[in-house]
Amino acid sequence: MAIPLLICDDSNMARKQVARSLPDNWDVDITFATNGVEGLSAIREGKGEMTFLDLTMPEMDGYGVLEHVYNEGLNAMIIVISGDIQPEARERVKNLGAIDFIKKPINKEKLADVLNAYGLM
Repeated sequence: MAIPLLICDDSNMARKQVARSLPDNWDVDITFATNGVEGLSAIREGKGEMTFLDLTMPEMDGYGVLEHVYNEGLNAMIIVISGDIQPEARERVKNLGAIDFIKKPINKEKLADVLNAYGLM
């Protein structure tokens, strides 16, 4: 059965890059969101059991999404994919429940390593 996968990023290019970086044999049903409000809605609908989340987005940023997911106890394993690699950002997303943090631009090998490390592949 396919895993409901959400890719939430305001950049169309970044969403496509993440989708292209997914392992070829990974059985996922992909949903795209262009901002945090859309992303949170998709997670609430069960479309983001596995979520790749950008931090800097309009309407609601990634931190806001993480706060809602954490406070509402929503079912989502979230990996943040962001260009903001400051130690404070990494610590904050981990404290809000993200399982990992990948620096943009993402590449196929790094993504596969993270997925394997958490037994998601």
